[in-house]
Amino acid sequence: MTITDIKIRKIIPEGRLRAIISITIDGMLAIHDIKVVQGDARLFVAMPSRKDENNVFRDIVHPISPEARQAIEGQILEAYTRHIEMMQAEAEAESAGLI
Repeated sequence: MTITDIKIRKIIPEGRLRAIISITIDGMLAIHDIKVVQGDARLFVAMPSRKDENNVFRDIVHPISPEARQAIEGQILEAYTRHIEMMQAEAEAESAGLI
């Protein structure tokens, strides 16, 4: 399994929810509405979920093994961090009159 594309759909600058992400796996399977969340100690990835009849949120899609979760989360957080750094660099260049 290889993540072949990561799209940052939305950046949320305030609050615990930081971004909405979509990924493509092996160029054949898309997973939407993955969330990047600021936890108490670190950023983490929350898989798409929905509320069941008992008002409990259940993941719709999720990795089966801890290794798969770590691989997916690592790639998503790396892409998110690069995107934020690029946005900050563009904002700095713009404020310096370079753009």
